[in-house]
Amino acid sequence: MSSNSPPQWSIGPFSRPTRLLEHRPDVRFDCPVSGKQVEWAAKDLFNPGAVVHEDRVCLLARAEDKATRYSGTSRIGLATSRDGLTFELEPEPVLFPADDRWQAWEWPGGLEDPRIVQAPDGRFICTYTAFDGKVGSLFVASSTDLRTWTKHGPAFADTNYVRLPTKSGAIITRVQGARLVAAQINGRYWMYWGEGMIFGAVSDDLIQWRPIEGDGYPDKYLTWDPEGVGHLGHWRRNRLPGRPGLRPLAAPRRRRFDSWLTEPGPPAVLTDDGVVLIYNGANAPDDGAEGIPPFAYQPGQMLFDSEDPTAVIARAQAPFLTIDPVEADGQVGNVCFAQGLVLFKGQWLLYLGLADSRVGVAKAEALPR
Repeated sequence: MSSNSPPQWSIGPFSRPTRLLEHRPDVRFDCPVSGKQVEWAAKDLFNPGAVVHEDRVCLLARAEDKATRYSGTSRIGLATSRDGLTFELEPEPVLFPADDRWQAWEWPGGLEDPRIVQAPDGRFICTYTAFDGKVGSLFVASSTDLRTWTKHGPAFADTNYVRLPTKSGAIITRVQGARLVAAQINGRYWMYWGEGMIFGAVSDDLIQWRPIEGDGYPDKYLTWDPEGVGHLGHWRRNRLPGRPGLRPLAAPRRRRFDSWLTEPGPPAVLTDDGVVLIYNGANAPDDGAEGIPPFAYQPGQMLFDSEDPTAVIARAQAPFLTIDPVEADGQVGNVCFAQGLVLFKGQWLLYLGLADSRVGVAKAEALPR
């Protein structure tokens, strides 16, 4: 098998992404913060989370208006489909900045990049980024019907990381019947999160999360190892005993598509081979992969140990989807960003943000393992 062939443990192979949804200037909403009616999806519609409910694929998609700074305020809308391909966007957002206790965290930037899982008790758990215009914070909300949500605030509320930049929470799931349901491993729920490096967190209830700590490895304590193949790629850690901090689980790799940053994609999936995480990698302007534009985002896959979800045991060398020139232009060019994954009618459906402007989908047969 060549170095660019998909590993046997990976999910796929996936088809080339096709466009599903884009901006909708016709939908309007009375904003409870500004007191004005806004065209809440007029600018862009992208980066969806996905779940199956009542025999429909349901997307929670990020939408931006044209009314404020920061590329518009982001709100999260619900779109549903009977076939996973043709979607109807509901006229008002379901998660948005409001006159509530979280307004200072969510305004004027908004609510960004939702990821969604179903809990074993049937509830839906959404992780999203609350953006106040300066700092993004990983938040959690829950719902029983995908339309009415309870915001629970920062995922790391009772930790030292509550006010630090955090984002992109991908909870580990398992296949249960025809659904993906949040999985417990060693009696706890697990989540991958972060931007730049990938970190981990654990929870007893899917609401309150505790980041996984270890030795701290800020950039000045990471050195480049050209021969490195371990869980931090080519980064080699200089251990500092007793130094507190986050424990990085995966990092960029020199001269590869993920040489600039790594960021979790959709909820991870527990399989017979281990925990498969689809993640997004961006290419570095220097020492990046040849033939890929600088800062271009493309998805890859890595495999964690099912008994120890902090341990990377395999990592694909190349992205499994590449940027389609037809979809390269947009708010942020050269972005193919994986964020939602469902198992639906015998297929994996992977939902993507295209150029931070549109929603696309890639399909793969769900082959028995």
